[in-house]
Amino acid sequence: MREDIQVGIKRSTLMTAITVVLAIGTAGIQPAAADGWLPTWSASQQRVWEPNFFPPVGIPRAIRDQTLRQVARVSLGGRQVRVRFSNLYGTQPLHIGAAHVAISAGGAAINAGSDRVLTFGGKPSITIPPGAPAVSDPVDLDVPALASLAVSTYLPDVSPTTTWHNDARQTAYLSASSNQTSAESFEAAQTFPSRIFLEGILIDKPADGRTVVLFGDSITDGDGSTRDANHRWPDFLAERLHEKGVPVAVSNQGISGARVLRDQLGDNALARFDRDVLSQPGVDTVVLMMGINDIGWEDTLLVPKTEKAPSADEIITGYKQLIARAHDEGLRIVGATLTPFENTFAGTPLFGYYSEEKEAKREQVNSFIRSGAFDAFIDFDAALRDPANPKHIRAEYDAGDHLHPNDAGYKAMADAVDLAALGVK
Repeated sequence: MREDIQVGIKRSTLMTAITVVLAIGTAGIQPAAADGWLPTWSASQQRVWEPNFFPPVGIPRAIRDQTLRQVARVSLGGRQVRVRFSNLYGTQPLHIGAAHVAISAGGAAINAGSDRVLTFGGKPSITIPPGAPAVSDPVDLDVPALASLAVSTYLPDVSPTTTWHNDARQTAYLSASSNQTSAESFEAAQTFPSRIFLEGILIDKPADGRTVVLFGDSITDGDGSTRDANHRWPDFLAERLHEKGVPVAVSNQGISGARVLRDQLGDNALARFDRDVLSQPGVDTVVLMMGINDIGWEDTLLVPKTEKAPSADEIITGYKQLIARAHDEGLRIVGATLTPFENTFAGTPLFGYYSEEKEAKREQVNSFIRSGAFDAFIDFDAALRDPANPKHIRAEYDAGDHLHPNDAGYKAMADAVDLAALGVK
């Protein structure tokens, strides 16, 4: 009997010890959201191009013992947050020494009361292998819809900036040195309008919540809109959805310079469709607006003289592939017409982007988009074209290069979206 009692005591003690260890090991980790997660903000990742390519990079080629604070406006609000980082194009492990998320107070400042330490499996730092992402543990944070969050990342080791998003239209702040992730504000040693290693922000999924992915090029990325103003057409669309009261997250997967069939300023659409669209949590609809760079890049400094542009039929074949792959996964896919571009980049080193032959190709592609091959289409061409000259963007919507809209043009694009095409009743 005494031996049975001793065995029972030992077993009880062992179970208590295991419980204590588990409790310590998981301290600070919030339980996963019951209904899952939605990407309330995202940035498609790009490989930093070589110095001999025409556009300048404009970011440091490496970061060491510095804090990077990046601001992002969410689409959908929630009560828990996770942050996703990426070392997609890295050739060496990326060590994140510390990371925080907070409500932005403008510029490099945060609302100190909202500051939250990010952990990874309960630990305050993580090393991300080359080619891999990392997602933080959930943290409790009340985030209103359309709020701006600041993600602060401390990089203690030499970290080549191989994975980025070029055209953020949002200022990032880099400290001179040391871990400033918890600082209410800091004086930036350098600023730039790009994202580095930051891929997405996830929010706890509300009842009936879902995701719409906007898959495009610089016009989806917001080139031509006012920096730090959140005036891209996806931003205006998120505002419309919020006003409508529907729980739809908007995932902007635009890359300035993106093409359907070729790489350079990002992977081609067929290559990145799985990563940027199909793998997004809760996605049921994708809007495709891409192809103008496939048409326009030929005869410019952006490509070798020997590189010929794909034909309209080849671009359309690419579309058909994306349509089939979306349907295979049960997604609705909406086509968006290519907008007018007469005299694009006139008087600049990129002149040659437009020609009458290229215009004919655009019209052929747009005819396919309007043909019923997609589940629905959005006629951005009609929304932006000059009634007196349909080949040209309306003057009041022109950012100045005759290709990209300004803030008013992006607002007109968002207003032209029939929300029913996105499944909104």
